[in-house]
Amino acid sequence: MRLAFALAIFLAAPAAAEEVTVFAAARLRIALDDLAAQWEARSGDEVTLSYAGTRRLAQRILDGVPADIFISSSQDWMDELQVEGAIDKDSRRDLLSNMLVLLAHGPSEPAVIGPDLDLAGLLAGRRLAMAMVASVPAGVHGKRALMTLGLWDEAEPSVAEAGDVHDVVEMVARGRAPFGIVYASDAAAARAAGDYISVMGDFPADSHAPVIYPAALVAGRDGRGEGFLDFLSSDDARAVFEAQGFTVLPDEAP
Repeated sequence: MRLAFALAIFLAAPAAAEEVTVFAAARLRIALDDLAAQWEARSGDEVTLSYAGTRRLAQRILDGVPADIFISSSQDWMDELQVEGAIDKDSRRDLLSNMLVLLAHGPSEPAVIGPDLDLAGLLAGRRLAMAMVASVPAGVHGKRALMTLGLWDEAEPSVAEAGDVHDVVEMVARGRAPFGIVYASDAAAARAAGDYISVMGDFPADSHAPVIYPAALVAGRDGRGEGFLDFLSSDDARAVFEAQGFTVLPDEAP
Protein backbone atom coordinates (compact mmCIF):
# COMPACT_ATOMS: atom_id res chain seq x y z
CA MET A 1 0.00 0.00 0.00
CA ARG A 2 2.76 2.41 0.97
CA LEU A 3 4.72 1.53 -2.17
CA ALA A 4 1.67 2.14 -4.38
CA PHE A 5 1.02 5.48 -2.66
CA ALA A 6 4.65 6.58 -3.06
CA LEU A 7 4.60 5.60 -6.72
CA ALA A 8 1.43 7.62 -7.29
CA ILE A 9 3.01 10.66 -5.67
CA PHE A 10 6.13 10.24 -7.82
CA LEU A 11 4.12 9.98 -11.04
CA ALA A 12 1.98 12.99 -10.14
CA ALA A 13 4.97 15.18 -9.33
CA PRO A 14 5.80 17.81 -11.96
CA ALA A 15 8.93 17.29 -14.02
CA ALA A 16 12.01 19.00 -12.70
CA ALA A 17 12.64 22.42 -14.18
CA GLU A 18 15.43 22.68 -16.73
CA GLU A 19 18.04 25.31 -17.33
CA VAL A 20 18.08 25.68 -21.11
CA THR A 21 20.79 27.60 -22.97
CA VAL A 22 19.94 28.74 -26.49
CA PHE A 23 22.45 30.01 -29.04
CA ALA A 24 20.49 31.96 -31.66
CA ALA A 25 21.07 34.24 -34.63
CA ALA A 26 20.91 37.86 -33.52
CA ARG A 27 18.03 38.66 -35.88
CA LEU A 28 15.72 36.52 -33.72
CA ARG A 29 16.26 38.49 -30.52
CA ILE A 30 12.89 40.27 -30.22
CA ALA A 31 10.79 37.17 -30.93
CA LEU A 32 12.87 34.79 -28.80
CA ASP A 33 13.00 37.13 -25.81
CA ASP A 34 9.19 37.12 -25.82
CA LEU A 35 8.88 33.37 -26.35
CA ALA A 36 11.45 32.50 -23.69
CA ALA A 37 9.48 34.51 -21.15
CA GLN A 38 6.28 32.70 -22.16
CA TRP A 39 7.95 29.31 -21.86
CA GLU A 40 9.46 30.10 -18.46
CA ALA A 41 6.03 31.13 -17.16
CA ARG A 42 4.31 27.94 -18.31
CA SER A 43 7.08 25.37 -17.73
CA GLY A 44 9.14 26.69 -14.84
CA ASP A 45 12.27 26.22 -16.96
CA GLU A 46 14.96 28.89 -17.04
CA VAL A 47 15.94 29.90 -20.57
CA THR A 48 19.25 31.67 -21.18
CA LEU A 49 19.55 33.24 -24.62
CA SER A 50 22.87 34.05 -26.26
CA TYR A 51 22.76 36.05 -29.51
CA ALA A 52 25.50 36.61 -32.06
CA GLY A 53 26.31 35.99 -35.69
CA THR A 54 25.67 32.40 -36.76
CA ARG A 55 29.31 31.73 -37.65
CA ARG A 56 30.50 32.82 -34.22
CA LEU A 57 27.88 30.74 -32.41
CA ALA A 58 28.64 27.65 -34.48
CA GLN A 59 32.32 28.00 -33.70
CA ARG A 60 31.57 28.28 -29.98
CA ILE A 61 29.63 25.01 -30.13
CA LEU A 62 32.51 23.34 -31.98
CA ASP A 63 34.85 24.67 -29.29
CA GLY A 64 32.76 22.94 -26.64
CA VAL A 65 30.98 25.93 -25.10
CA PRO A 66 27.85 24.46 -23.44
CA ALA A 67 24.53 25.06 -25.21
CA ASP A 68 21.33 23.07 -25.52
CA ILE A 69 19.71 24.53 -28.65
CA PHE A 70 21.22 26.15 -31.74
CA ILE A 71 19.09 28.30 -34.06
CA SER A 72 21.04 29.29 -37.14
CA SER A 73 20.53 31.82 -39.92
CA SER A 74 22.51 29.54 -42.25
CA GLN A 75 21.87 26.01 -43.45
CA ASP A 76 25.58 25.72 -44.25
CA TRP A 77 26.67 26.21 -40.65
CA MET A 78 24.04 23.80 -39.37
CA ASP A 79 25.29 21.30 -41.96
CA GLU A 80 28.83 21.83 -40.67
CA LEU A 81 27.80 21.09 -37.10
CA GLN A 82 25.90 18.01 -38.23
CA VAL A 83 28.93 16.68 -40.10
CA GLU A 84 31.02 17.23 -36.96
CA GLY A 85 28.46 15.41 -34.82
CA ALA A 86 27.84 18.54 -32.77
CA ILE A 87 24.04 18.50 -33.10
CA ASP A 88 21.36 15.85 -32.65
CA LYS A 89 20.49 15.34 -36.31
CA ASP A 90 17.15 13.71 -35.46
CA SER A 91 16.03 16.93 -33.74
CA ARG A 92 17.02 19.19 -36.63
CA ARG A 93 14.17 21.10 -38.26
CA ASP A 94 13.70 24.05 -40.59
CA LEU A 95 12.05 26.39 -38.09
CA LEU A 96 11.55 29.68 -39.91
CA SER A 97 11.82 31.36 -43.27
CA ASN A 98 12.21 34.99 -44.24
CA MET A 99 11.73 37.00 -47.41
CA LEU A 100 13.37 39.97 -49.06
CA VAL A 101 11.51 43.26 -49.34
CA LEU A 102 12.10 46.60 -51.01
CA LEU A 103 12.24 49.28 -48.33
CA ALA A 104 11.45 52.95 -48.94
CA HIS A 105 12.06 56.14 -46.97
CA GLY A 106 8.73 57.36 -45.62
CA PRO A 107 5.36 56.39 -47.08
CA SER A 108 5.40 54.76 -50.51
CA GLU A 109 3.08 53.39 -53.14
CA PRO A 110 3.04 49.57 -53.37
CA ALA A 111 5.01 48.10 -56.25
CA VAL A 112 5.10 44.67 -57.85
CA ILE A 113 8.70 43.49 -57.64
CA GLY A 114 9.34 41.61 -60.86
CA PRO A 115 11.02 41.78 -64.27
CA ASP A 116 8.70 44.60 -65.38
CA LEU A 117 9.62 46.90 -62.50
CA ASP A 118 11.12 50.16 -63.82
CA LEU A 119 13.85 50.16 -61.22
CA ALA A 120 16.02 52.69 -63.08
CA GLY A 121 13.08 55.08 -63.25
CA LEU A 122 12.29 54.49 -59.58
CA LEU A 123 15.85 55.18 -58.50
CA ALA A 124 16.34 58.10 -60.90
CA GLY A 125 20.05 58.13 -60.10
CA ARG A 126 19.51 57.90 -56.35
CA ARG A 127 21.01 55.27 -54.05
CA LEU A 128 19.81 51.72 -53.39
CA ALA A 129 21.13 50.57 -50.00
CA MET A 130 22.13 46.91 -49.73
CA ALA A 131 24.20 44.85 -47.31
CA MET A 132 27.58 43.80 -48.73
CA VAL A 133 26.59 41.89 -51.86
CA ALA A 134 29.59 39.55 -51.83
CA SER A 135 29.60 38.49 -48.19
CA VAL A 136 26.52 39.40 -46.11
CA PRO A 137 23.61 36.96 -46.66
CA ALA A 138 20.99 39.68 -47.16
CA GLY A 139 23.20 41.35 -49.75
CA VAL A 140 24.02 38.06 -51.47
CA HIS A 141 20.34 37.15 -51.66
CA GLY A 142 19.44 40.66 -52.79
CA LYS A 143 21.93 40.65 -55.65
CA ARG A 144 20.80 37.20 -56.73
CA ALA A 145 17.16 38.33 -56.71
CA LEU A 146 17.93 41.37 -58.85
CA MET A 147 19.95 39.25 -61.27
CA THR A 148 17.18 36.65 -61.54
CA LEU A 149 14.66 39.40 -62.33
CA GLY A 150 17.01 41.00 -64.88
CA LEU A 151 17.30 44.17 -62.81
CA TRP A 152 20.89 44.00 -61.57
CA ASP A 153 22.52 45.85 -64.47
CA GLU A 154 20.31 48.90 -63.94
CA ALA A 155 20.58 48.69 -60.17
CA GLU A 156 24.33 48.17 -59.78
CA PRO A 157 25.46 51.78 -60.49
CA SER A 158 23.14 52.99 -57.71
CA VAL A 159 23.99 50.37 -55.08
CA ALA A 160 25.36 51.76 -51.80
CA GLU A 161 26.78 48.86 -49.81
CA ALA A 162 26.44 48.78 -46.02
CA GLY A 163 28.00 46.57 -43.39
CA ASP A 164 24.77 44.77 -42.50
CA VAL A 165 21.00 45.04 -42.78
CA HIS A 166 20.78 47.26 -39.70
CA ASP A 167 22.94 49.81 -41.50
CA VAL A 168 20.68 49.50 -44.56
CA VAL A 169 17.58 50.22 -42.47
CA GLU A 170 19.29 53.22 -40.87
CA MET A 171 20.33 54.63 -44.25
CA VAL A 172 16.77 54.40 -45.56
CA ALA A 173 15.11 55.62 -42.35
CA ARG A 174 17.32 58.71 -42.28
CA GLY A 175 16.90 59.38 -45.99
CA ARG A 176 20.55 58.81 -46.89
CA ALA A 177 19.24 56.29 -49.41
CA PRO A 178 15.61 56.44 -50.59
CA PHE A 179 15.41 52.67 -51.07
CA GLY A 180 16.98 49.53 -49.64
CA ILE A 181 16.73 45.75 -49.71
CA VAL A 182 16.33 43.96 -46.38
CA TYR A 183 14.52 40.99 -44.87
CA ALA A 184 10.86 41.26 -43.94
CA SER A 185 11.82 40.75 -40.29
CA ASP A 186 14.14 43.78 -40.41
CA ALA A 187 11.36 45.89 -41.89
CA ALA A 188 8.94 44.72 -39.18
CA ALA A 189 11.43 45.60 -36.44
CA ALA A 190 12.04 49.02 -38.00
CA ARG A 191 8.32 49.78 -38.14
CA ALA A 192 7.89 48.68 -34.53
CA ALA A 193 10.73 51.02 -33.55
CA GLY A 194 8.99 53.91 -35.29
CA ASP A 195 11.53 54.30 -38.10
CA TYR A 196 10.37 56.41 -41.04
CA ILE A 197 10.16 53.59 -43.57
CA SER A 198 7.63 51.57 -45.53
CA VAL A 199 7.66 48.35 -47.54
CA MET A 200 7.02 48.83 -51.23
CA GLY A 201 6.81 45.13 -52.07
CA ASP A 202 8.13 41.60 -51.59
CA PHE A 203 10.66 39.94 -53.86
CA PRO A 204 9.38 36.70 -55.42
CA ALA A 205 10.39 33.70 -53.33
CA ASP A 206 11.86 31.97 -56.38
CA SER A 207 14.11 34.90 -57.25
CA HIS A 208 16.75 33.85 -54.70
CA ALA A 209 17.76 30.91 -52.56
CA PRO A 210 15.37 30.22 -49.67
CA VAL A 211 16.15 32.12 -46.47
CA ILE A 212 15.80 29.37 -43.87
CA TYR A 213 16.54 29.32 -40.13
CA PRO A 214 17.24 25.73 -39.02
CA ALA A 215 17.18 24.71 -35.36
CA ALA A 216 18.44 21.65 -33.50
CA LEU A 217 19.36 20.28 -30.11
CA VAL A 218 23.07 20.28 -29.40
CA ALA A 219 24.55 16.80 -29.15
CA GLY A 220 25.56 15.36 -25.79
CA ARG A 221 23.04 17.34 -23.74
CA ASP A 222 20.63 14.44 -23.11
CA GLY A 223 17.79 16.11 -24.98
CA ARG A 224 17.68 19.08 -22.65
CA GLY A 225 15.67 21.88 -24.22
CA GLU A 226 13.46 19.58 -26.29
CA GLY A 227 10.29 21.06 -24.80
CA PHE A 228 11.29 24.62 -25.63
CA LEU A 229 12.34 23.64 -29.14
CA ASP A 230 8.94 22.04 -29.73
CA PHE A 231 7.25 25.13 -28.29
CA LEU A 232 8.94 27.24 -30.97
CA SER A 233 6.87 25.38 -33.59
CA SER A 234 3.57 25.90 -31.72
CA ASP A 235 0.67 28.16 -32.67
CA ASP A 236 1.56 30.53 -29.81
CA ALA A 237 5.09 30.89 -31.16
CA ARG A 238 3.80 31.29 -34.71
CA ALA A 239 1.93 34.47 -33.75
CA VAL A 240 5.06 35.99 -32.21
CA PHE A 241 7.33 35.07 -35.11
CA GLU A 242 4.86 36.28 -37.73
CA ALA A 243 4.50 39.61 -35.94
CA GLN A 244 8.26 39.98 -36.46
CA GLY A 245 8.05 39.24 -40.19
CA PHE A 246 9.03 35.56 -40.12
CA THR A 247 7.15 32.55 -41.48
CA VAL A 248 6.97 29.47 -39.24
CA LEU A 249 7.59 26.33 -41.29
CA PRO A 250 5.76 23.02 -40.77
CA ASP A 251 7.46 20.81 -38.18
CA GLU A 252 8.63 18.06 -40.50
CA ALA A 253 11.63 15.79 -40.38
CA PRO A 254 14.42 16.98 -42.70
